[in-house]
Amino acid sequence: MPATLEQTPKSEKPPKKAFYRNLWVQVLIAVAIAILLGYVRPNTAVAMRPLGDAFIRLISMIITLVIFCTVVTGIAGMGNLRKVGRVGGKALLYFEVVTTVALIFGIAVGNLIPTGAGFNANPATLDAAAVSTYAGQAKAQSVTDFLLQMIPSTVVDAFARGSILSVVLVSLLFGFALSSMGAHCKPLVDVIEALTQAVFGVVNILMRFAPIGAFGAMAFTVGRYGLSSLGPLAKLILTFWATCTVFVLVVLGVIAWIAGFSIIKFLKYIKEEIVLVLSLSSSEPVLPMLMAKLEKLGCSKALVGLVMPTGYTFNTDGSCLYMAIAALFFAQATNTQLTLTQQLSIFAVATLTSKGASGVQGASFIALVGTLMVVPSIPVAGMALILGIDRFMSMFRAAVNVIGNGVATLVIARSEKELDAETLRQNLEPTY
Repeated sequence: MPATLEQTPKSEKPPKKAFYRNLWVQVLIAVAIAILLGYVRPNTAVAMRPLGDAFIRLISMIITLVIFCTVVTGIAGMGNLRKVGRVGGKALLYFEVVTTVALIFGIAVGNLIPTGAGFNANPATLDAAAVSTYAGQAKAQSVTDFLLQMIPSTVVDAFARGSILSVVLVSLLFGFALSSMGAHCKPLVDVIEALTQAVFGVVNILMRFAPIGAFGAMAFTVGRYGLSSLGPLAKLILTFWATCTVFVLVVLGVIAWIAGFSIIKFLKYIKEEIVLVLSLSSSEPVLPMLMAKLEKLGCSKALVGLVMPTGYTFNTDGSCLYMAIAALFFAQATNTQLTLTQQLSIFAVATLTSKGASGVQGASFIALVGTLMVVPSIPVAGMALILGIDRFMSMFRAAVNVIGNGVATLVIARSEKELDAETLRQNLEPTY
């Protein structure tokens, strides 16, 4: 009997992981400390910026390998090239429909809640020079240039530039080639499979430094701009944050419901990624983590590898909301009256520019400058009004972009019958 009693605990479930050992908890603690430091010692906080930049660069250096390995092994192992084309077509159609809804949603909010009313800003007195750098980058991002930049000058160039779409293009070609050659290339596929495991091992190591990166990024933001900078533009910031929240819960929530899963449960499932994106104001660092989690839910490696990286360029729901609301804010702040035709022009141009500045730091801000340059009725100098608080807005637009791409991947996986609704709901249940 005593022996039996002593052995009983061994059959029980392992003890729960300590609360403070969860990555999202550690990131939140780091962010709280960063905000306090930024408020008390702003100069010291600004000096912490390299910590955030270094972490983002560490993750960015591995993203292209993650995409290449995932797409190549997925397509090579799929054995059905028609499915690849079908998935790609569905993804692009979905992206266009949802981003269009996001733009309409943003324009509607911008008209219903005039965040710029009462500013009475004179464009002549604004610091247009502060926006000139972004204007120069926006000019270089025409639709033709964007399409041509998808094709790298060499295979190595795609990885050297870190262009996600270029890497996806190269990966697709390699995947198709290996798939068509069959058993002859099996040894090479096995090598790439092993490389995939090694790459994700590197990602797991790097993610241990996420709290340090989040601390550096948030400390710089608060120290550089200060919480007081939120005051004059609080209505714009709160309106944008609220709009993003409603869009995720309502629009993406309905899409998720139709696909057979709960948006709330999905948000809980990717809470680590959301907290990290909000802290870093960047969506790229969480791409490897999110791809791995989507595969755990039952999505195929090839589908995740196709939809997620492509969505980072074409499915920018948060950026579309931002561009619509910000453009109307500038018009209202400078007392510029916009006709319905002019608002439709903003909508039409934004459908292109929201994708044209992809892969550039501050992409949404650059895309917005490009939009206003094409619609001259709104003075581009008005961008100077939000230059100081753009970082606070980029937190939510990056988070919405990430959530939107996660939902898109699950929706397309469900349409391909890769996983059923019941299995998806069970996999979304918390395991702690």
